[in-house]
Amino acid sequence: MVLKCDHGLRRQAIAESVLKDVIQGRLRPGQHLVAQGLAGRFGVSLTPIREALIALAGIGVVDLLPNRGAVVRRLAPSDIRELCEVRRVLECGAVRLACGRIDREELQALRASMERLVAVRPPVPADVIAEAREVDSRLHDVVAQSCGNTLLAREIGRLTILFRAFRDMAWEREAARNDDRRLAAEAREHLAIVEALQAGDRRKASRAMAVHIRSGMKYWCRALPETPDETPLDRTRANVRVRGGEETR
Repeated sequence: MVLKCDHGLRRQAIAESVLKDVIQGRLRPGQHLVAQGLAGRFGVSLTPIREALIALAGIGVVDLLPNRGAVVRRLAPSDIRELCEVRRVLECGAVRLACGRIDREELQALRASMERLVAVRPPVPADVIAEAREVDSRLHDVVAQSCGNTLLAREIGRLTILFRAFRDMAWEREAARNDDRRLAAEAREHLAIVEALQAGDRRKASRAMAVHIRSGMKYWCRALPETPDETPLDRTRANVRVRGGEETR
């Protein structure tokens, strides 16, 4: 693979590709990521490779160890729960601030897309799932961009690569299970957020965003690949703690 794009896009593409390999289990916990090997794989210099690895370390996917380079971290359901807790704080704050700031035509277009997705009946074709992902990205992007807080928007943007990698992995897992229920459920969650934004109801928008993030968490957890030191019983116990989209202890 040779990446022919500007420096920033090369770094992002490398980070996204490595992240996908980690989340889908192609890169195993404890595995060393050799910068020279990655540079050859992507057909780039060492600079964007090192920058991509620093970015991945910043979101907790790899550890940068002295004299050992980058080592893949083991991702467990507890990591996803923590990630979703952070996401809930950030995006619920952003959606409250975005109330009254988003263009009405943009909200109406999002609402129309979501109402279309709610009405889809199984089996769900691949192009509709792709549309659902695109609508999800549009909604979360417009909320972040309209919150009026540059630092908050930047922090959400820093974690977006991780959010969407887990989201896409979860969609692929549900498709493999022939489980189409998530499409309509997520569309209804999105619709509740947009309706609250249209009504200018900050509290309702924040609650709807929290419900959406908690709901997604259980799908993200069950889509993680099992690791050699993890038994199916371990996974069952971990998923019990996110029953109903909320952690229980």
